[in-house]
Amino acid sequence: MNKAELVAAIAKEAGLTKVDAEKALKAFTDTVSKELKKKGKVQLIGFGTFETAKRAARTGRNPQTGKDIKIPAAVVPKFKAGKALKDIVNKK
Repeated sequence: MNKAELVAAIAKEAGLTKVDAEKALKAFTDTVSKELKKKGKVQLIGFGTFETAKRAARTGRNPQTGKDIKIPAAVVPKFKAGKALKDIVNKK
């Protein structure tokens, strides 16, 4: 599902116009992004948690040349699915 399909699905599910659904989606992603930039956490009970994690510097290998390269430390976003979402995905 791409962004346009997601906007259409949100609009249908919530009874909104596609324009309003796109505004809501943009507001959600902007808000989550701003919170993660502040090293915060966004927890949606039953759905999951968006947070950041520190990734240490490490040595990698260029697959084309085989030479070692230095990969710098970074802060990366991560998502942990909540129990309710896991249960929905795993229902048969």
